[in-house]
Parts: sequence; structure tokens; C-alpha cells
Amino acid sequence: MELLDGRALANQLTDEQTLAVDLLKQQGVTPKLVVIMVGEDPASAIYTRNKQKRATKIGMASVLKKMSAETTEAELLAVVEAYNQDQTVDGILVQLPLPPQINEDRVIQTIDPNKDVDGFSPVNIGKLWMNQPGLVACTPQGVMAILAAHKINVAGKNVVIVGRSNIVGRPLAALMLNANATVTIAHSRTKHLQDLTKTADILVAAVGVAHLFGAVDVKPGAVVIDVGMNRLADGTVTGDVDFEAVQDQVSAITPVPRGVGPMTITMLMAQTIEIAKGRVKRG
Repeated sequence: MELLDGRALANQLTDEQTLAVDLLKQQGVTPKLVVIMVGEDPASAIYTRNKQKRATKIGMASVLKKMSAETTEAELLAVVEAYNQDQTVDGILVQLPLPPQINEDRVIQTIDPNKDVDGFSPVNIGKLWMNQPGLVACTPQGVMAILAAHKINVAGKNVVIVGRSNIVGRPLAALMLNANATVTIAHSRTKHLQDLTKTADILVAAVGVAHLFGAVDVKPGAVVIDVGMNRLADGTVTGDVDFEAVQDQVSAITPVPRGVGPMTITMLMAQTIEIAKGRVKRG
């Protein structure tokens, strides 16, 4: 069984990104990421802080724009539009969830698609499904990077993705399809789920239910990508897959933690750097 260590890969890529940022600075461009946070959601605060720390670590410029939970939609859209027009800003990210008075879709659609480092814009999602270059959701991109780093070719493989969110399941399905995999998306309404998961050469679990999948759900020799991050009563974090139960029958698996999670922020930094490279080309 091969352990698909996302943390080790993230550390390697972070070193490479530091060099890339240095090179851009020598050419007069400092990559800049803006993270907008509305309200005081504790989980969001952790995520935004981690993004800030990583950006600082690799030498990027980083702005955390905090807005109160009472912020109106119009106020937030005005801030987003101002960053859209700021030529020194490469990436804009609005941390979700947003307070109930703000329409998330409208906010996402207001972000300049060329600065949409989360890859959530309808423009970028459309480009992804048409297999055209664009910005892609970071967690699915991280999954593909892990597979590539371990030389796991998805072409011709039967891939089953359990979970259909716009953040993971749907964009990952498009990436897999673009890489010539045969893709099935399963979800809460799927009948006979176990019969389906047992056919997967590559099984992706992105549901958010601890240990939903065990040995009877996984094909012997399969590659398992566990995107789940579930906190148990004792405070430990575990995945959607029962690691102990399946480790002896799979060919490769991502651990939780240290699997897909560390790659998400790494891909966010990578996309910001790529946008900044465009500024260099434009002069």
C-alpha cells in the first residue's frame, strides 16, 4: 500500500513556490492575494489565517479584509469591485459561508474571473467543463496533483466520486474527464452505492461522514482519495474512509489528516502565482 502523503508534496511545492515568487519579484511583480472575510465564523477564521501564513511564508503580498457580520451585500460587492480594478491584486477570495443577508452566488459572479483563485466563477466552471484553460477549484486540483506526483495515471480508469458539491465533486469530475477517465458521480440519492463504489479503480470520498466507507465498499487494489475531514467526539480528525479497515486491500490511499487537505492551500498559492506571471507578460 502506497501512502499518498499530501503534506510532503505540499512542502515540496511550497519550496518551489518560494523560488517562483522570488523570480517574479526580480521582474518587478509581487504576487498579491486578497482574502475577504465577512463575520466571525470560527472555522473561517482558521482557514483565512492559514492562507495568510502560507502566502507570507512564500513571500507573497497578502491582504485580509475583515468585514462585520452586519455588512450588506451592496457593501461587499463594492469592496470586491474595488479589488477587481486594483492592478496590483492577482487573486481575490471571499471566504464562505457568508451571512444570510448576502447572496453567495451574486458575490462569486462579481469576482473578476481572471482573479477568481477559488475557481468558483461560472466562467471558470464553464471553461473547465469545456476543457479550456482557466482557474480551477483548489481541492480538486490538489487531488490531481497528488495522483500525478505518484504517477497514478487516471486515463481509462473507472473513477467513482461520492459527493457532488461545486467545491469538490463536480469540478473534480470535470478534471478526471479531461484526463480521459471514465467518471461516475454518486450522491445521497444514489441507489446501491456499495455496488458502485466496489467497481471503482479510483474511489474519491467527499461526503463529510466519518468512516462511511469500509473494506466491503472498496475494490481490492483500488486507489482511494479521502477528501473528508470529520472531527470526532475526542477531537481527532478522520476521513470518510475507515483507513484501518481498507489499508491492507488498497494499492494507494490518502491519509486524513496529511492527505488532500494540505494541498488545497498549496494550489491556491499556485494559481495566484500563475496569475501574477500574466502581469509580467503584459508588462
